[in-house]
Amino acid sequence: MSVLGVPRAAVQAGPTAGAVLDVVIPVYNEETDLGPCVRRLHAHLSEHFPYPFQITIADNASVDGTLAVAEALAAELPGVGVRHLDTKGRGRALSAAWSASSAPVLAYMDVDLSTDLAALLPLVAPLISGHSDLAIGTRLARTSRVVRGARREVISRAYNLLLRGALAARFSDAQCGFKAIRADVAGGLLPLVQDTGWFFDTELLVLAQRAGLRIHEVPVDWVDDPDSRVDIVATALADLRGMGRLGRALLTGALPLTELRAQLGRAPLTAPPPVPVGLPRQLVRFAVVGAASTLAYLLLFVVTRGALGAQPANLLALLVTAVANTAANRRLTFGITGRRHAGRHHAQGLLAFALGLALTSGSLAVLHAVAAVPTRPVELAVLVAANLAATVLRFVLLRLGMHHRRG
Repeated sequence: MSVLGVPRAAVQAGPTAGAVLDVVIPVYNEETDLGPCVRRLHAHLSEHFPYPFQITIADNASVDGTLAVAEALAAELPGVGVRHLDTKGRGRALSAAWSASSAPVLAYMDVDLSTDLAALLPLVAPLISGHSDLAIGTRLARTSRVVRGARREVISRAYNLLLRGALAARFSDAQCGFKAIRADVAGGLLPLVQDTGWFFDTELLVLAQRAGLRIHEVPVDWVDDPDSRVDIVATALADLRGMGRLGRALLTGALPLTELRAQLGRAPLTAPPPVPVGLPRQLVRFAVVGAASTLAYLLLFVVTRGALGAQPANLLALLVTAVANTAANRRLTFGITGRRHAGRHHAQGLLAFALGLALTSGSLAVLHAVAAVPTRPVELAVLVAANLAATVLRFVLLRLGMHHRRG
């Protein structure tokens, strides 16, 4: 068990005061937008995130002043770090930053913060609790609110439909720049992800799905960044090549999916013991017969109590109602008709009667030992309680004798 109560893997405190969440922001030539966005994210986490956090700026080969801005932010804001890579590639930057992090939950978001930050805690909460393994923001859920041009909307939906058809993807939005993953899961998946660019997200999600991991989706509010520098055509072509490569690997068995599922996948659920056939209906009918028998028993006891005394009246009332109860349950509860095995069934009923007699007589004896002259309501209350216990025992005995014999 971890310090967070996460059941699936132990987590260790990171170097930044035990950060639970590491939010990575991959950047390339973002010297203008980086400062305001990181300050806004840091303020939001400080105010609304209930766990220690860190922000890692992953600069992948920027050629402007992005690295200097990032280093200044790290010096200004507690919990902000910088990681520089000499080679360009968003996927490469994410993989390097996540692999080096010691936080148990890893996330990333685009520097433009197009996604409303209110969705961050719902994104990572299932990962912190251990309920899910990965989490993605989705712009394609019915409850998502999205502001973007028609061109990007069509391309996004077409791409995700293509993923469903070509790679049998079951997640709804592969490209939303708002995702999180458990560190132990990332450790198993990242070595198998080959793409270092924009297809990184999709490849990671497909492998996670094939490994039997649970992917949590969060509807988001998302506003398109009009200053986005993503080359849509080049990205689309690279994604298609990635889909082809990944599809071939899945078809040829080049990926160790069996080992991956055994290492990371969730164990199959253990089915509860099956409910015996007819048990719910039998319980209802037995309860109805039992209620009628109890009323008849109490009526006979009250009628004969004055003339016979408590114990003889209890014996007579219990014997008469036991025979009637066995006959009624045989026909109504267990659906047995005819005389076949009737003698055996009534013998079992008499055995249940004897045990019920012992319970009720013993209860009366204890009552009269405690109170020399108990009131009639108290006497009846004790008998009702004893009969309830005898009724449960009767059902078990009759069902063993009748239900299985009938089957």
